[in-house]
Amino acid sequence: MKLRQHAKTLRSHQTEAEQRLWYHQRANRFLGIRFKRQVPQGPYIADFMSLEHHLVIELDGGQHNENEAYDHRRDQWFVAKGFTVLRFWNHEVMQQTEAVLEKIRLTIEGSTETLSPAPLPQAGEGF
Repeated sequence: MKLRQHAKTLRSHQTEAEQRLWYHQRANRFLGIRFKRQVPQGPYIADFMSLEHHLVIELDGGQHNENEAYDHRRDQWFVAKGFTVLRFWNHEVMQQTEAVLEKIRLTIEGSTETLSPAPLPQAGEGF
């Protein structure tokens, strides 16, 4: 129960970067996908999570330089449970929001095919 209460506290005290990313993810705004924030899972709390896509998104500030071993254990725990973990620095979210959202989209879609040129038209299409 203590972890759940801590998650609730984190939701009410978001960082500016968390607020910015949440603006794009809440209410299924991002690709129609349901994201949750500050989600207790096992012994950890994920910053953002899509259960449907088995995706955890973590935002890191400067304090995470000191917690690399903890972050690594945490990431490995989520990976062992079948999640993909994406980590972004707070300044990336604040200064390169579109690039962060694109990375999330590409991860969800599972490929970078959208970066390739469009296929040639079928017979009878185009010229």
